[in-house]
Amino acid sequence: MLQTVKSQHFQALLGRIGTLYLPDGCALQIHIDELAEKPLAKMRYSERMPFSVELSSLQPTGFIDGLCALELPELGRVDDIFVSRVPPMGRDPKLAYFHITFN
Repeated sequence: MLQTVKSQHFQALLGRIGTLYLPDGCALQIHIDELAEKPLAKMRYSERMPFSVELSSLQPTGFIDGLCALELPELGRVDDIFVSRVPPMGRDPKLAYFHITFN
């Protein structure tokens, strides 16, 4: 299922609030902040353009990283998406910021 996820699935979600389903079953409200395609990372025979997604939490959380699930347009719930936390780097330190990479 992860191989079918493309940047277009996240395009419609940019700037919107969504739910990230954490490995422990909890639901975390997140904002989809940024989407960036990575053409220099594309492998020769791969059909998908690599891309990354930046998310931010709407409330404090202790979640660091792991396999999560998201609802995506046209695909429904997609499980086993590896989400990793990134440092706040000048942003509100009470909230959490996350990164997803699709190669």
